[in-house]
Amino acid sequence: MRGKWMAWLGLAVAAGCGAGKAPVVPAAVEAPVKVARCVLKFRDIRAGNTARARLERDLAQYMRDRPGRIVYGALDLVTGVRLGQGEHEHDMITASGAKVDILAALLAGRDSRLDEGERDLANRMIRESDNSAADVLWSRIGGGGAMSDFYRRIGLKETTPGPSKYWGGTSTSPADRIRLLKVLIKGGRGLTSGDRGMVLGLMERVQKDQAWGVSAAARPGDRVALKNGWTPRPFIANTWAVTSYGRVVGPGRDLLLSVQTDRQPGEGTGIQTIEGIARMIGHRLDGLSPTRTRPCPTNPIA
Repeated sequence: MRGKWMAWLGLAVAAGCGAGKAPVVPAAVEAPVKVARCVLKFRDIRAGNTARARLERDLAQYMRDRPGRIVYGALDLVTGVRLGQGEHEHDMITASGAKVDILAALLAGRDSRLDEGERDLANRMIRESDNSAADVLWSRIGGGGAMSDFYRRIGLKETTPGPSKYWGGTSTSPADRIRLLKVLIKGGRGLTSGDRGMVLGLMERVQKDQAWGVSAAARPGDRVALKNGWTPRPFIANTWAVTSYGRVVGPGRDLLLSVQTDRQPGEGTGIQTIEGIARMIGHRLDGLSPTRTRPCPTNPIA
């Protein structure tokens, strides 16, 4: 009996202890939730038109103050912005700018099958602007007649090959240079992705001393693929033709730009003119398609 009584006493004590207040456990404090701010972004057409008018005015003034003939064309594939003055004038000598045409025509006509020697010639022709390499490849594609067929096939209506063996006498327009770049970027017209990668890759790796021209439109970090041309014009008042065209691509832009000059007093003057135009366009391009933001409606209609 004594053992049983002690057991009951233990249960009673335990029950009494359990009847007290349970210890308070503090609730976990949750971090405040960050709510993303809802904003709408839209194109500011009015500001873009104002910026465009100012840029075109400044470009026209710059060109009036420079010697010789100057024409240019520009297209940004990201925003669709177009600029140009005299971009369809097609009697401008492109000189070594035609070397890209020669390589593209060769690749299209050979179904991309170039032998090792031809690949070496292509490398020298584009990266070093080697004239002897261009002579050989111009002959292998069939000269001016074959080039005329190629131009028709890819839609270059404002480009005429140089006479006979004189590929440097090819005349073209800024608009056609941009059309050629679009074919190299977007494809079609008998050029495979490998062909286009080869041509643009060589244009991205031209020798440092030939990387002038439309490259002045580039921001730090932008990629540039270009080809320049320059030639004396002894029968036209002993002047020069200097040209540059190419692609400048980076965050928010994919700019195709061609600037052609003629009747320049010297090669250096032509280069300065081209770079002045390219720099102005490159530095002010973003302002031609500005955007604005505003908060989302608080009570949207269902």
